[in-house]
Amino acid sequence: MKIWWKQSKKQEEEAYITAEDQERMWHVFLDVQRSQMEWERAHLLFQEATGQDQIDYAIYMLEAAERKYQMNLKQAKQLNLDGARMQYIEQKRENG
Repeated sequence: MKIWWKQSKKQEEEAYITAEDQERMWHVFLDVQRSQMEWERAHLLFQEATGQDQIDYAIYMLEAAERKYQMNLKQAKQLNLDGARMQYIEQKRENG
């Protein structure tokens, strides 16, 4: 009975999300994914850096990528986004 109530509440919650809101949420979700990949690339660049100049550049890139990732996560948190919710929205998009 408790599971049914949660599903029902989620369906009611989704009914209040407009198409524009869903589109914005989708873009924020994609921004989070992109910034995570950028952070991972910057981390690899740092690990592979050899000279002092390369290390300085890698640190700069890593710090910038971390800040961008944090900003996108903060924005996603403000919209109450999570991966499961975005998968649900993606399924709704695919099914029409």
